[in-house]
Amino acid sequence: MTTTATGSGTFKIGGDLEVTRLGFGAMRITGEGIWGPPSDHDTALAVLKRLPELGVDFIDTADSYGPFISEDLIAEALHPYDGIVVATKAGLTRTGPQEWHSVGRPEYLRSCLELSLRRLGVDTIDLWQLHRIDGQVERDEQFAVLAAAQKAGKVRHLGLSEVSVDEIKAAQEHFDVATVQNMFNLKDRGSEDVLDYCEEQGIGFIPWFPLQAGKLAEPGGPVAEIAKAHDATTSQVALAWLLQRSPVMLPIPGTGSVEHLEENVAAADLRLTDDEIAELDAAA
Repeated sequence: MTTTATGSGTFKIGGDLEVTRLGFGAMRITGEGIWGPPSDHDTALAVLKRLPELGVDFIDTADSYGPFISEDLIAEALHPYDGIVVATKAGLTRTGPQEWHSVGRPEYLRSCLELSLRRLGVDTIDLWQLHRIDGQVERDEQFAVLAAAQKAGKVRHLGLSEVSVDEIKAAQEHFDVATVQNMFNLKDRGSEDVLDYCEEQGIGFIPWFPLQAGKLAEPGGPVAEIAKAHDATTSQVALAWLLQRSPVMLPIPGTGSVEHLEENVAAADLRLTDDEIAELDAAA
């Protein structure tokens, strides 16, 4: 019997938009280097269509994934979504495979929003996130664009990505920050203070690159040994650790494979012991 994501519990984004905590990151359904279409269009659609069957109802994407390809595929596979929350991001532009550049000019962000609305085929985006704060533009100008979009009813909730606690507080002067998306995993815990602030504020924390475990997952390492004890994979242990780390944690592992998707979702039912959690905490 296939495990579903429901075992991961739920979280209410912005206090009212309830999602299953184990979501899906839709970056890797695009081509190599997150550039262009996927090598197998039908497989990408199959992955997306499998999500609701597995109880995954939170999808995170961005206009820069492809660019545009990820949003197009999500709409093709799942529109009109029927209970699925689709979050997207704006603020990065692309010049080639694995090339990313921050652009936070107000006119650019407004254009990104209108095009995302069109590609996703919606009147309101569930969660719109500033992909990066552009250091060449006053951050208050960028925050003001997000606040205006929400006031206009074009987005329901607003989020930030790769920010500090001080930057979250600055954004909170303009709007309620519903989510923060920073890199966080067993290997890289540089955003512990941000996670703690999010937990204090009731802000959803979306860890990107959630499966990274580095040497901890090598044979004989703590992640590998714990995985062996549970007859699980190291990726499942990494996800289980994240889910047990904080009730505001919303991991979004991504993949272009249905098999790998099902493997990731199975982490929802993996429960690590207190001793195992302590061992992994100390291992960093």
